[in-house]
Amino acid sequence: MLTFPHAMLREIYEQPEALRRTLALYLGDEGLRPEVAEQLAGWVGPAGEILIAASGSSRHSGLYGEILLEDLCGLAVDVEYASEYSLRGGPDIRWLGIRHPSVLVLSQSGETTDTLAALEEAHRQGHRTLAITNVAGSTMAVEADISMPLAAGVERAIPATKSFTCQLAVLYLLALYEGAHLDRMDRAALAELIPELQAVPAALESQLDGWREQTAALAHKYAAAATFLYLGRGIHYAIAREGALKLKESSYVHAEGYPVGELKHGPNALVSDRVPLVVLATVDRRLEASVRRYEKTVQLLEDMKAQSAKVIAIANADDAQVPALVSDCIRVAPASEYLLPILEVVPLQLFAYYMALEHGVDVDRPRNLSKAVVEK
Repeated sequence: MLTFPHAMLREIYEQPEALRRTLALYLGDEGLRPEVAEQLAGWVGPAGEILIAASGSSRHSGLYGEILLEDLCGLAVDVEYASEYSLRGGPDIRWLGIRHPSVLVLSQSGETTDTLAALEEAHRQGHRTLAITNVAGSTMAVEADISMPLAAGVERAIPATKSFTCQLAVLYLLALYEGAHLDRMDRAALAELIPELQAVPAALESQLDGWREQTAALAHKYAAAATFLYLGRGIHYAIAREGALKLKESSYVHAEGYPVGELKHGPNALVSDRVPLVVLATVDRRLEASVRRYEKTVQLLEDMKAQSAKVIAIANADDAQVPALVSDCIRVAPASEYLLPILEVVPLQLFAYYMALEHGVDVDRPRNLSKAVVEK
């Protein structure tokens, strides 16, 4: 039986059940719960604009939500750092005729000072607000016009794991609700998308042990690396950013997340024996755009192989191309383009955890960090 020497590892393993509890808040026997649909019905205004304000891992969830809501619902979405949005100042833009977005704030604790300030600014501007938090009674959840809580349970380790994947799941659910409300999705589409989402917890459960063993070995192999560059395209860029953040805060090893196509616009100068790449190279072959994204990523991997770069890739379980082009390959079960990120991020969490152990870091309580960033 697996024992958990740290809260972070236990919470990584709790993700399947945390996701099941969270999905149960929004899905019933007949699909989307009508009371949630009623609550959300007037949130997005007629212009179809959303502004997402968040910090840290929650901002990476927001980057995921941006592409999800644009692609599936046809909405126009911007993502802001909460700390920047709250201090923009200037006149009330409602009266300038520029824009009037609905505002979504994301926070694990619901008490993050910067994000609370962003919520206050949104109210000052007269925007409709929605909060996604892991604490239903938090200040953010109470003060927003609408609250969509998570059911991740208490998260004791400072690096966010189960709260992050539950945020992704709730953003996916929000896209389903908005897509249905805007007639972007009919009953047949929902009948396909909802079961795919419900299958994610079991898919995670079946892969956790294999990922744990592989990432522990990879952390030992790459322990001497000075910097990692995490690369992803499209919706997977958000996961590259999150993987890099998780490594930094957990192990104190420097890492940065970039879009795949940006590597050759400067960062490639860093690539060396001590600066490996972590590349998200999964694909949903049912979706033409995903296949194009994958083909461009494979092209980059071919170039990196010719450059003798060290590369860890995350690829589909049945992929024959990617493993031949990289130093190491972590495989994930097939899923839709917009659900693959939930699967991809978990081995990156485990890699960060084991890199922390390699560097002797107290992974549950990294230095200079706290669970909720609250200014006194």
